[in-house]
Amino acid sequence: MVGRIKILSVFGTRPEAIKMAPVVKALMAEPEFDARVVVTAQHREMLDQVLELFAIRADHDRDVMQEAQSLTQITTRVLERLEDVLASEEPDMVLVHGDTTTTFAAALAAFYRQVAVGHVEAGLRTHEKYFPFPEELNRRLTASLADLHFAPTAAARANLLAEGINSGQIQVTGNTAIDALFHVVRPDYQFSDNRLSALDFERSRILVVEAHRRENLGRPLEQICRAVVTLVERHSDVEVVFPVHLNPRVQEPVSRILGGRPRVHLLQPLGYGDFANLLARSYLVLSDSGGIQEEAPSLGRPVLVLRSVTERPEAVAAGTVQVVGTEQEAVETAAERLLTDPSAYERMARATNPFGDGRAARRILTGLRHWFELQTEPPEELNQ
Repeated sequence: MVGRIKILSVFGTRPEAIKMAPVVKALMAEPEFDARVVVTAQHREMLDQVLELFAIRADHDRDVMQEAQSLTQITTRVLERLEDVLASEEPDMVLVHGDTTTTFAAALAAFYRQVAVGHVEAGLRTHEKYFPFPEELNRRLTASLADLHFAPTAAARANLLAEGINSGQIQVTGNTAIDALFHVVRPDYQFSDNRLSALDFERSRILVVEAHRRENLGRPLEQICRAVVTLVERHSDVEVVFPVHLNPRVQEPVSRILGGRPRVHLLQPLGYGDFANLLARSYLVLSDSGGIQEEAPSLGRPVLVLRSVTERPEAVAAGTVQVVGTEQEAVETAAERLLTDPSAYERMARATNPFGDGRAARRILTGLRHWFELQTEPPEELNQ
């Protein structure tokens, strides 16, 4: 390889930006690499907050977001708007992350240009086609297009091997979410949202609730909200913080069932710094998010997963999370146990997080160096 190696990191949503930020920063610090950033802005405002927090400037902003956009529209706009970028930049590799529509479409766009693809957070599987939707198929389709697979855990590596991926193309790195988390969580952190600053974290038990996935819209989300009502009514020391997704189909039921209730705080989506430090000071997390299943255990916070299945079974096996579904009674029962049984709470809070040690970005960098023959020794892997 002659000259600097050009790596084009492409992402479009807040979770992708959070988890790619440590990788982008690591690449920018290496003189052998020419690190470029392309944002599709599949999500706009929430993405921009993360770029500002990590001091990352996008070299190309494709600005695909439109109101009430469909998956088909996102896919086609990403494909079309990346074509000229790939033609002008001529990268040596495109890096994508995880499981969004941007991830799959960017990998496909790179394939059409015969550009190598590196997939960060590769190998996560539920083995259920529509759970989560469309993320499960986005992961599988991206894996079929990728040349390098940066798997966060040994279980993710096993999934890829079972699908016929060559072992030499897989590296176990840990999850970059932990790198990002360690970057922003601080004991002296000052919240930018005054309502968070006003919470009494010493005397109250803060439950963080986060629910927005497509499969939970409608009755499942209503059941979750009703369970939250019951928990607050039963426990006078419990306060709920619910950052409500901007999707109107999330806003309406959450506001209708939880709006105006004492000790329930419905907030606009929080910036990553505020949210990460809220997790660090919370008591318990109820969420249908994937990333929170990695982040909260690193902070010693148990997670009840508001889904029927998780693509992170390592967390279940480690005891850091429990999959409870969305039925009101099931959510209430699981939360009640952790609110009333100190030993059950401590077992989850003290379980070892299986997702890494905050050095995933460094391992990905060594994997790239090995792939491009900048080093002969095998890339460092996570010891699990």
